[in-house]
Amino acid sequence: MNAATQPNRESLLATGGSNPLRGTIRVPGDKSISHRAIMLGAIAEGETQVSGFLEGADAISTMNAFRALGVRIKGPEQGQVKVLGLGMRGLTGADHDLDCGNAGTAMRLMMGLLAGQNFSSTLMGDESLSKRPMRRVADPLAMMGAQIVTREGRPPVRILASSGLHGIDYSMPIASAQVKSALLLAGLYAEGFTRIHEPAPTRDHTERMLKGFGVKLDIDGAARSLQGGQKLHACEIDIPADVSSAAFFLVAASIIPGSDLILAHVGMNPTRTGIVQILKLMGARIDLMNPREVGGEPVADLRIRSSQLKGIEVPSSLVPLAIDEFPVLFVAACFAAGRTTVRDAEELRVKESDRIAAMEAGLIACGAKVQATADGMIIEGQPDGSFNSCVIESLGDHRIAMAFAVAGQRSAQHITILDTNNVATSFPGFVELARSCGMQLRQQS
Repeated sequence: MNAATQPNRESLLATGGSNPLRGTIRVPGDKSISHRAIMLGAIAEGETQVSGFLEGADAISTMNAFRALGVRIKGPEQGQVKVLGLGMRGLTGADHDLDCGNAGTAMRLMMGLLAGQNFSSTLMGDESLSKRPMRRVADPLAMMGAQIVTREGRPPVRILASSGLHGIDYSMPIASAQVKSALLLAGLYAEGFTRIHEPAPTRDHTERMLKGFGVKLDIDGAARSLQGGQKLHACEIDIPADVSSAAFFLVAASIIPGSDLILAHVGMNPTRTGIVQILKLMGARIDLMNPREVGGEPVADLRIRSSQLKGIEVPSSLVPLAIDEFPVLFVAACFAAGRTTVRDAEELRVKESDRIAAMEAGLIACGAKVQATADGMIIEGQPDGSFNSCVIESLGDHRIAMAFAVAGQRSAQHITILDTNNVATSFPGFVELARSCGMQLRQQS
């Protein structure tokens, strides 16, 4: 397959040369928090003011969906958004299907929020999202009394008008912040208590933000519980820079000789810092500077200097805390001394693409020594090596595309990455920001 056979697909050309990365940059706002700010602001009473909102396609899909549900939203304008909340029972049925685009977070969380409404809704998505599993949310919601219809467990998702939800005590079989969040949102509309047990820690933005909106939420070890019928009250939300977006620069600066880069105002939520912890275990030189708390979320500036990484066996406890960052972590492992082994990461197979298979195919094309397993990857690092010139099919997956944009910086010549339109879903302005600190990267049509 080549770019000429796909005239409507954008591509990226990443050129080798190992130019050191220098300067201070700030990546866009956290996508997970941006989604949640719109959703909770919509059902709160009063005007919620949001700064640092991610103006990417995924978060905009969430915003447009809630506008269709009757919510007045001003912005975004330079990251500033105002959400005029309608209260818990103020949403109205849309006159068309709600398009989530490529945003799995939007679809799964909205399933929970819409399950308790007195009107029916249909959630749809793009080709990639239409292949992603939704039973993991639909099944426990059905236990709460929701009526949800899917296409063999995949979108589109039809959520029928509720005749009343009831709380459940549910142990999740797989650690998933999206499932946990969907059930907590449904729990707001349920009679009695909803109690969720997670098998391993996952990102806790929903819990933090619910508390910020005045919801009483109990946290007892691995369990989260809340009582239905609570009101949300508008608040101010300052969204930090997305650590998942910062990950590409954390890895690039670590593997490109001579790099010394500062990433400003990065969210350091302990349920999201797996990428930092794993890279440090591999020997990366990452310093946290000016740690602080903004809007209930810990934030810091990160200084990254190039270093000689070493292969490790990634601790299973860190896998859920870095699940979105593994594509670029696999790239880092290719330049580490020794073997890196990743296990218990089967969730990667049901993301925007099968990220284990996509990264194995792409890295082999680059000349790396990798072997996919059912739940992860084994990588034999070549610290002094460089990647081959090759063409990568990103499968429309933004994180695959950006991971290979980083890989291309260690190519003997260049790497061409096809089908990169969806980079804008999570990281608008990625190419421009990457070039501003020294990466050799350009867009092609």
